[in-house]
Amino acid sequence: MNKEEIKQELTETILPFWMKLKDEKYGGLYGRVTYDLEIIDVGEKGGIAAARHLWAFSSSYRVLKDPAYLEMADHMYQFIKEKCIDREYGGVYWMLDYRGRVIDQRKHIYAQAFAIYGLSEYYRVTKNKEALDLALELYDLIEVEGFNEKSGAYKEEFTREWKEAPNVMLSENGVMADVTMNTHIHILEAYTNLYKVAPSTDLKARLEYLLKIHFEKIYQPDHFLGVFFDRDWKSIINLQSFGHDIEASWLMDETVKVLKLEEPKYDQMITDIARNILSVAVNVDGSLQNERENGVVDETRIWWVQAETTLGFYNAYEKTGDSMFRQAAEACWNYIVRYMKDTRPGSEWYWSLSKDNIPNSREIAEPWKVSYHNTRSCLELIERMDKQ
Repeated sequence: MNKEEIKQELTETILPFWMKLKDEKYGGLYGRVTYDLEIIDVGEKGGIAAARHLWAFSSSYRVLKDPAYLEMADHMYQFIKEKCIDREYGGVYWMLDYRGRVIDQRKHIYAQAFAIYGLSEYYRVTKNKEALDLALELYDLIEVEGFNEKSGAYKEEFTREWKEAPNVMLSENGVMADVTMNTHIHILEAYTNLYKVAPSTDLKARLEYLLKIHFEKIYQPDHFLGVFFDRDWKSIINLQSFGHDIEASWLMDETVKVLKLEEPKYDQMITDIARNILSVAVNVDGSLQNERENGVVDETRIWWVQAETTLGFYNAYEKTGDSMFRQAAEACWNYIVRYMKDTRPGSEWYWSLSKDNIPNSREIAEPWKVSYHNTRSCLELIERMDKQ
């Protein structure tokens, strides 16, 4: 695993795949590509997907300076501004059709967080104040509508008019969760990126609070993160999500670094999470298992989990100097190149593989499989290796 190899994967495989999905007529990117690599030009377009693409192209331009990436970022920004944002009630819609017409008006805090993430990164490279203003409006919206003062948790799902609703969109594994680790870690991620371009005492206080909540409520004594909770922060399922844990470890570390905090308990938590995942969830071929529910392991190898594993272990190596983490990062990268990458011309990475490394037939692109995880992993690794 070296910088040039990673850069080649990003610039010759990952980004070209997504760039060819540019919808010149209706905006954004085509929403679906089948396993057989057929572009579905009438596929729906997610608000989260649009925000993630905006982040990916903006960050790619920031790191690699190719104007083609900036052009794609501009294109995604226009789509979000014109189609994804509810000008009457505020916030980003959940889902649009291929023409950019709203087909699911629901609002989710998770989606608002990703819009902040994308808009703040776009502002970072363009200094487009309109984009920053939109990000700050969404930040205010999350804090006003999305924070539960009583429980100290961020809420999840709402109607278009911001009436709280059952968390259908982000509950899985047969439970209905009032509070999720997933939403909290991605609020932290978004607010951290916003702080890079628009630091304020209020935003810093929210980030410090989010770290505190992760440490006190979400982080568990066994070094895993809890996944689904009720309104009182009681875990409602015996579930460990290995990919989310390793992703959260480096995202929390990023917040600590951006805020220049000196909190040994957070450093210990971040390191212990990574060390725990290394000890319990890594396969002999370098890949990471998906999750464990009631003691039963799901051994599916999922694309985003491998991307976050490579970066998460590399971050742990940088933080601790422990060569075992670097070896684990390299082993996972080698697994990606050997198995997860779809070598058919014009493709990128499979959605997932079985434990025997057989690809499943899930779509190569759909509202949950976009350019964000593997683009970010590559960009972060390139930037970190540049500093060495």
